[in-house]
Amino acid sequence: MYKKFFKRIIDFIAALIVLIVSSPILLLIAIAIKIDSRGPVVFKQRRLGKNGKEYNMYKFRTMVVNAEAGGVYSDNKDPRITKVGGFLRRTSLDELLQCVNILKGDMSWVGFRPPLTYHPWPFDKYTEEQKRMFDVLPGITGWAQVNGRKGVEWNKRIELNVWYANHVSLWLDIKILWLTVWKVLANDDNENTGATVVVETEKEEEKETVD
Repeated sequence: MYKKFFKRIIDFIAALIVLIVSSPILLLIAIAIKIDSRGPVVFKQRRLGKNGKEYNMYKFRTMVVNAEAGGVYSDNKDPRITKVGGFLRRTSLDELLQCVNILKGDMSWVGFRPPLTYHPWPFDKYTEEQKRMFDVLPGITGWAQVNGRKGVEWNKRIELNVWYANHVSLWLDIKILWLTVWKVLANDDNENTGATVVVETEKEEEKETVD
């Protein structure tokens, strides 16, 4: 009952409250971004959502315009990150706009972090077991994020996401949200530290990293 009905109601109400209460902060962030660098305030990116459906995820822009042309991986020393963007990333304030995605029904507060449409691999390349993580809505935070966040290799990250999809409950969501607040305040695991995709070939491993 919670997973199919109450979770959506709680998500919607909480996202609406957060957007209303934080509206002055959102305005200040938007002004700071425009003053700091050329380009739009909002960054839109295609992501995979529930059942593998693509949607536009919203974030405050933290990098220079057309930064993706230089690759998807970034760390805190990446020159493509703007001054304001660096602060937004450290505090996770760039994620606030995903409350709009929650209102639209694209996302939840807790779920799996939505992957890019092509990274770590296209939807049709996920195994049937891995696709079970898409049984729920993607989230602003999730079980994988409180168990390693950006340092977890993608196969393990997906495994954690599948576990969450199989064990969704109100108390688990509360636990994840509490642990997320703690990690954000401590800025734990908020930087890419190495390869997050490992694809085995016949004699070697191909490694790629992503933010």
